[in-house]
Amino acid sequence: MDGFTLTHKQPTRKDFIDTADFDQSEMLDIITTARTVRDFIKSGGYLNSMYHKNLAMIFEQKSTRTRVSFEVAMEQLGGHALNLAPGAIQLGKHETIEDTARVLARMCDMIMSRVDRHESIEALAKYATVPVINGMSDKCHPTQGVGDMITIFDHFPAGKQMNQVKVIFVGDATQVCNTLCDMTTKMGMNFVHYGPQNHKIDDAVLLAGQQNAQRYGGSANWSDDPECLKGADFIYTDVWYGLYDKETPKEVYMADFYPKYQVNDQMMAATGNPQCKFMHCLPASRNEEVTDSVLDGANSVAWDEAENRLTAQRGLVLYFGGMAEVTLDYIKQQKEGQNR
Repeated sequence: MDGFTLTHKQPTRKDFIDTADFDQSEMLDIITTARTVRDFIKSGGYLNSMYHKNLAMIFEQKSTRTRVSFEVAMEQLGGHALNLAPGAIQLGKHETIEDTARVLARMCDMIMSRVDRHESIEALAKYATVPVINGMSDKCHPTQGVGDMITIFDHFPAGKQMNQVKVIFVGDATQVCNTLCDMTTKMGMNFVHYGPQNHKIDDAVLLAGQQNAQRYGGSANWSDDPECLKGADFIYTDVWYGLYDKETPKEVYMADFYPKYQVNDQMMAATGNPQCKFMHCLPASRNEEVTDSVLDGANSVAWDEAENRLTAQRGLVLYFGGMAEVTLDYIKQQKEGQNR
């Protein structure tokens, strides 16, 4: 790919609810758009592709990276994002999610929502006539998945093919783990969830990853044997008790995961790969699921990964906003003009 050519001129679906809804070629279209726009903006380029476009952002939970990345993305592209924080609108009080979807679709061009339950984002998409983007649900985290894959491509192991790359998710099978399984296997990589049996990745998610592997190459597996760490190119972890586990005492999770599944210097060394990169979706509970020495170490790409949430969101709003192709054409023209 030259960075300017898309396989799909328009999205095959109105909404971005789950990466599993899209094939490899379309996910690569989104990633191509995102990376090309990132490079153009970082080189001093200016875009107004989303001029007079408005993104409604509904949050049922607190957010740092998702909120800031979408808000900055829209501003950098000439549009506007409305932060509809918890309790700021009638949703859940006097108005149903279906009616909220209908109203926002009459006033805004796109909707992004971080929801408590996946059924809520599906309802938003069903009743909104404009594109809906899933900012995270209890099932998956597709916007994180796009940023993660961009980060993996940015730090791709030298001299390797896709089917030689090994990505290991350590610890609890969170929604981030689910999406990482889909994205890595969709690209033909080898995915392993390394975690305890009682926090194992869902069988249906793992099966879908194995079906991806049959189509694209690579593999998808679960293991509680530390031998699986050998040869890893990327070690990825998430918090052990998150937004959907308020009812579970911290002590229970610590007993399940610590110390075996803590990503520390010893675990990174166990990969046998001195170039193995560390990833974390953040926020991190320092010195619980990951030690300071790893998170702040030379092999950590967690901060690039956080920045690539912005990279991903620019690509997503352009692609699902129907402005990806025209934006890439404009950037290509600008680049060709500079090279004359």
